[in-house]
Amino acid sequence: MLSILDVVIVLAYLAGIFLLAQWVSREKAGHHKDAKDYFLASKALPWWAIGASLIAANISAEQIIGMSGSGYAMGLAIASYEWMSAATLLIVGKWFLPVFLRGGIYTMPQFLERRYGGRIRTLMAVFWLGLYVFVNLTSVLWLGSLAIAYVAGIDQMIALVALAVFALAYQLYGGLKAVALTDIVQVTLLVLGGLLLAGIALDRISDGAGVWAGFQRLRAEAPGHFHMILSPDNPFYKDLPGISVLIGGMWIMNFSYWGFNQYIIQRALAAKNIGEAQKGVLFAAFLKLLMPVIVVLPGLAAVLLAPDIGRPDAAYPMMMSLLPAGALGLVFAALIAAIVSSLASMTNSISTIFTLDFYQRHDQGHDQGRIVRTGRIVAAVAMLVAVLAARPLLGSFDQAFQYIQEYTGFFTPGIVAIFLLGLFWKRANEAGALAAAIGSFALSIVLKLAWPSLPFIDRVGLVFLLAVALAMIVSLVASHMPRKQVVRPAEVDYRTDATFNIGALAVIAILVALYALFW
Repeated sequence: MLSILDVVIVLAYLAGIFLLAQWVSREKAGHHKDAKDYFLASKALPWWAIGASLIAANISAEQIIGMSGSGYAMGLAIASYEWMSAATLLIVGKWFLPVFLRGGIYTMPQFLERRYGGRIRTLMAVFWLGLYVFVNLTSVLWLGSLAIAYVAGIDQMIALVALAVFALAYQLYGGLKAVALTDIVQVTLLVLGGLLLAGIALDRISDGAGVWAGFQRLRAEAPGHFHMILSPDNPFYKDLPGISVLIGGMWIMNFSYWGFNQYIIQRALAAKNIGEAQKGVLFAAFLKLLMPVIVVLPGLAAVLLAPDIGRPDAAYPMMMSLLPAGALGLVFAALIAAIVSSLASMTNSISTIFTLDFYQRHDQGHDQGRIVRTGRIVAAVAMLVAVLAARPLLGSFDQAFQYIQEYTGFFTPGIVAIFLLGLFWKRANEAGALAAAIGSFALSIVLKLAWPSLPFIDRVGLVFLLAVALAMIVSLVASHMPRKQVVRPAEVDYRTDATFNIGALAVIAILVALYALFW
């Protein structure tokens, strides 16, 4: 239970971050927010805001609670989702962002229409809206409220509704600018709180002998939890199938999430220029190297400190309950910060896609003020739907993070195939894109039913290859269809400056060392 000191710390955070969001969102005299201001923060974000906001949008209850639960169950191998993301961000910065920013893209469906046509834009906009509302928003609300209810001792549904209301109020007025420019505070709190929890847990494992001693004891007494590459006889091999994690379908999952996912890539699209965007993703890549300490290590510590918790997703809340007064308040505030930031990011992106890819597209006579108001209404409705859907959809899952990954894995192969061909193969057309999008889902279902023993990451990789082949064949057969190009490859400058190049080499070297150490 929270002490009075903990409650004061949490309330101070909530008040402070709300007031900061309103302050950074204030309008200049005589200026009213238009779509560019509200959905892309006036395209003026600096690198530090982009990098911090990428991590704040990404790290939420599904990572903190879900990945700690998976760390408790299967060990450090789950950290591949974090460390492989660091490498993926480098590729996004080097090869994807130059095209998106050169083309002046606001949304990912908009890119698809400019590259292929209106039908694929509509199809994928509907898909993303459904995914964000019924998978992302619901999972963050459910897992976040679960942790808050456990630690604060309140009813989970009260916690869920309170989270939704605060996250909505926090960003509803200012849009992306309110989210992105306060995320440096959110990420700082998240990192400090996460490191504090990990340090106290390890110190307790060592009986006060220190953090390093605790880590060494944890490795010695739970050696099976410190392998990044799982062997085929591991009970969790189907979730993380050995070497396939490094060379297979996880790349497809990461490209879809970091490169073509609206609520993530929207921060980079709002950059001042390509240089700021690339420095932002580089900053995010370094932060991703640190994330397993925050989101996986508490679950590993629970193997020794709370071996009988039963439900893996209870590992992180259990570790929080071991903290002293004051420290618990700080870590609790950090957890709320992660949840609120992700919820705000998701609702802003939902309103962006609906408003720009449906409302503005089909009724261009409305003024900018009405477009922004529509975005705010959509955000509120999306949050309400997610609140109502959270318990029915996620109430029965023990490891929600793995559920989320497998569900999205039905669609991501086709998404990545469509974008990669659109970016780098000029003969791709809308018929091929539609074939890849529909075929990806159909092939995933067929393989899951016909080959249930196939690990889902391997299924993602196999379906991706089939979707690419299908898209290329259909594009060639339907070569008479018109082709579009947002930006011609010759017009794009893929060169990166020395800061990005040196930083990228450092990230890669650290990743090689980590996998060599914990292979």
